[in-house]
Amino acid sequence: MCGIVGYIGHRDAYPIIIKGLRRLEYRGYDSAGIALYDGEDINLSKTKGKVEDLKKKADKSISTSGALGMGHTRWATHGVPNDVNSHPHYSNSGNLVIIHNGIIENYESIKKELIKRGYTFQSDTDTEVLVNLIEEVKKQEDVKLGKAVQIALNEVVGAYAIAVFDKQKPDEIVVAKLGSPLAIGIGENEYFIASDASPFIEYTNNAVYLEDEEMAIVRLGKEIKLRKIKDDAIAYPNILELKMNIEQIEKGGYDHFMLKEIYEQPRAILDTYRGRLRADQGIIKMAGIDEHLEKFMNANRIIIVACGTSWHAGLVAEYIFEDLARVPVEVEYASEFRYRNPVITNKDVLIAISQSGETADTLAAIKLAKEKGAFVFGVCNVVGSSIARETDAGAYTHAGPEIGVASTKAFTTQITVLTLIALKLAKEKGEFSESKFHEFLTELETIPAKVEKALESNPLVEIISDVYKDATNCLYLGRGYNFPVALEGALKLKEISYIHAEGYPAAEMKHGPIALIDDQMPVFVIATKKGHYEKVVSNIQEIKSRKGKIIAIVTEGDEQVTELADHVIEVPETLESLSPLLTTIPLQLLSYHIAVMRGCNVDQPRNLAKSVTVE
Repeated sequence: MCGIVGYIGHRDAYPIIIKGLRRLEYRGYDSAGIALYDGEDINLSKTKGKVEDLKKKADKSISTSGALGMGHTRWATHGVPNDVNSHPHYSNSGNLVIIHNGIIENYESIKKELIKRGYTFQSDTDTEVLVNLIEEVKKQEDVKLGKAVQIALNEVVGAYAIAVFDKQKPDEIVVAKLGSPLAIGIGENEYFIASDASPFIEYTNNAVYLEDEEMAIVRLGKEIKLRKIKDDAIAYPNILELKMNIEQIEKGGYDHFMLKEIYEQPRAILDTYRGRLRADQGIIKMAGIDEHLEKFMNANRIIIVACGTSWHAGLVAEYIFEDLARVPVEVEYASEFRYRNPVITNKDVLIAISQSGETADTLAAIKLAKEKGAFVFGVCNVVGSSIARETDAGAYTHAGPEIGVASTKAFTTQITVLTLIALKLAKEKGEFSESKFHEFLTELETIPAKVEKALESNPLVEIISDVYKDATNCLYLGRGYNFPVALEGALKLKEISYIHAEGYPAAEMKHGPIALIDDQMPVFVIATKKGHYEKVVSNIQEIKSRKGKIIAIVTEGDEQVTELADHVIEVPETLESLSPLLTTIPLQLLSYHIAVMRGCNVDQPRNLAKSVTVE
């Protein structure tokens, strides 16, 4: 969940690390710190608060010179957010300094042993325990830093991406990974270390992504050395060429990354099906499916595992796969699936969905499914991520970097990929006629333009947001394909505006939630013409008779719901199975504007981080 960044080379490290931390702040932002080596000493500054608070403090309190350094932006696990618990952490001697993303589960037992040996601890973190364990191993075994890190990591239980520096070895940084992401950027006589490639994209487009249980010694003037932590076996780096560019990770004139990413959805959806969808030829071409088509065709069922917004995309996919391809589907929270001893066979296909490709629970679910013989297919956005490497096959969403913590374009591009897969299977299984298949492909090609049209509702949504910005509770209702959209709309409002909201199937309103409805309760209803329209109209009438405030998402030209609702927001007409790609747009905008009006930090909501890489 935390973000780590490091540099060793010929440039001034300080601005590189500060800029990198700003770009990684989506991973955690309750505290931050930096350590710089000036050729003689390690200069450290850290603080509770954001990266800007760190920069102000560092500028005044330490020497910021030096061509080697590391920084950290934290999402707290062990120890409350404060200056002392912030990373980096020193060892007792002051020779070693470490940054860490992850959790060391057995840190308490190690800490007790180190205390017996005379070590003292300033913080409540597991990370300070780890750096002192490395120091103790280095002293007892009389080994260099790289070997000490390797031995120490074989004694710990948990997850980590770490970077360790020893001022007695001033030309190298040792890094290691298990369960948390770590990338090494390779420049001209310089190296960059980060949780993802965004901190170094303007300096190099060559990167190595460490695999689990790998470590590397990053040394000036030398090629990267990779080794397996468990058995010391040599691993050979796979250098990837990055496709990201600097414009993608800047705000581009928008006030917030979230708003920018909402408006990027037409292009993101187009990029996701570009090269895969050829409506004029009646073709869907996806290498990950084409090469493993038999696995999908012979599957007894598809199991979808995901967390958060990705889980909502999986729910939409359940409707799509079962409706179009006639394949049984189960959608599971990865955090529950991994612990409940699920029944999995080699006739199952598991689809794992994750924007970052680093979600800890989803990765654990993948490993469990593979152990039981299932074929595992990944849907993620980040090239070279852990899920992309762990799965048997997969498909990238091509959404581009998503910086805002509240996921928007990830949701719509995940649905786009899953729709393509379902349509391809439906065609191969003979569930579609040529004309019906062509109708779906042609309509899918129109979705980017229709999303553009849906975005035109933004001024109206802003007006409606002002009416309900002070609400304390909200209901979101939808049926069929749009029930998951109701869940997603409620999640968006909760996570960035801190208003309590719940999503329900509209028919379930009568089984409890209707008791909450009064003249102070806003109810957001997805009431498009396709799919159970008359049933939803009846639900709206039930709300109206109890004086609830109705905000309806309707198909363009709707008259019946318009007469009943207090506010209506129109979206273009489309096929029922594609409607979530449109109905989610006004709900995203609504949560954004309400959060802004309430003075909330839209891109960095409290207690949240973009990528959940720890349990």
